[in-house]
Amino acid sequence: MDIEQARTFLQVVAIGNFQGAAEKLHVTQSTVSARIQNLERKLGAKLFTRGKQGASLTGAGQRFVRHAQTLVRTADIARQDVGLPEGYSGGLTVSGRIALWENFLPCWVAWMREVAPSISLRLEIGFEQGIMHGLVQNTLDIGLMYTPESRPGLGQERLFDETLILVTTDGMRPWPDPGYIHVDWGTEFFHQFSVHFPDHPAPALSANIGWIGIQQLLMAGGSAYLPVRMVRTLLAEKRLHRVSNSPHFSVTAHMVYPLSRNDGFLQQALEGLRRLGRDERRISIGKDVVN
Repeated sequence: MDIEQARTFLQVVAIGNFQGAAEKLHVTQSTVSARIQNLERKLGAKLFTRGKQGASLTGAGQRFVRHAQTLVRTADIARQDVGLPEGYSGGLTVSGRIALWENFLPCWVAWMREVAPSISLRLEIGFEQGIMHGLVQNTLDIGLMYTPESRPGLGQERLFDETLILVTTDGMRPWPDPGYIHVDWGTEFFHQFSVHFPDHPAPALSANIGWIGIQQLLMAGGSAYLPVRMVRTLLAEKRLHRVSNSPHFSVTAHMVYPLSRNDGFLQQALEGLRRLGRDERRISIGKDVVN
């Protein structure tokens, strides 16, 4: 299947009309129309319904989105792998939750640059579902997340336990807090929170990543459960404070990888993550929580 047709399809999906997609792709609208028509002919299904409001996906189009994303992503990774710069012997694609890109994964990247300078790295932010899909589809080499699924052919290892503490912009702010921001740290966190705060009302603000929670706190005030790793500096600077007598929770950071791969550089990368995970586990959680 023509990758450019898949790219064009995704661009129309993102923008919502053929003209906008044409401008984004720097081609004519007739070229976009021709690509979509050829794609529909190959698939034997109509992908878009065109009207005054733009182009909307048909049922078949909705089902094709994830396949188009996989096609384009695989092609991009293949281009990166085959077209390695001179002096590079291999490449890895790594995707992780954004919270794990706070200190932990950048330390791993620095370690890789030192011990394996001939390996190129593609670094991504992802969520559990997308990361697992990429691993199953072989478009990812290593995934880092909190709640991985068990899949045949994929190995899982615990790296460290992420300690989540309740922080606020004002140490005198009462709890329950109407300005509480509920960050989604997965089912494990949700269960712990529900057990400790069974009567807590549904939050008016919620976020799917901790970074959003931090930005909102610093801008408008409030409280949120966040990893100690992400707020150590802010606590030390007194820009955030721990809510007195609040429980701390934990979620486990895992790495997931294909068991069938014996590449030396992949094994080296995994060993680096294991070492950093051990280092993280050595940090005194009690000291961090108290402070």
